[in-house]
Amino acid sequence: MSAMRLVFIHGPVACGKLTVARELAATTGLPLFHNHLVVDALLSVFRFGSPTFVELREKMWMDVFAAAAAERRSMIFTFHPEASVAADFLARAVALVEAAGGRVDFVALSCAEDVIETRIEAPSRQSSGKLSSLALYHELSAKGAFVYPPMPPAAIDIDTGAVDPADAAQRIRETLGLR
Repeated sequence: MSAMRLVFIHGPVACGKLTVARELAATTGLPLFHNHLVVDALLSVFRFGSPTFVELREKMWMDVFAAAAAERRSMIFTFHPEASVAADFLARAVALVEAAGGRVDFVALSCAEDVIETRIEAPSRQSSGKLSSLALYHELSAKGAFVYPPMPPAAIDIDTGAVDPADAAQRIRETLGLR
């Protein structure tokens, strides 16, 4: 059995992280552990950004990474860099995976602000409980909610305003040598 690979897809709100990750999962067979699985579970009990929410969210992420690394289970993870995540989270996640002999492949998705503004109020975002209010998005942006230290260098950067999800997934698969 080969070592664990964590395909770590990150980008801003409404750039298509989950859509691209689902395409990648469908074409590679890798399980998808997307950010909202944990966020949604915790929001059922705790307010977003509360100390308990932040502590449990990170613990759940890290526990899943540790168990997957121990079992050499590769997977896809989606992440939106934002201010409530500990600044050292990425370094600790990478260290955990690498200590088990695995590797983390960072994938950066981006798109122009006007694309984000067009997508943010989409019915699919509203039905999934994601941030889907343009006014709230602007308010949070103005308050610095999306400020996060620089991400590690990505193996591939994709503008999802110019590339459709299936093509983005294919580019990721080819760049990372995933089957």
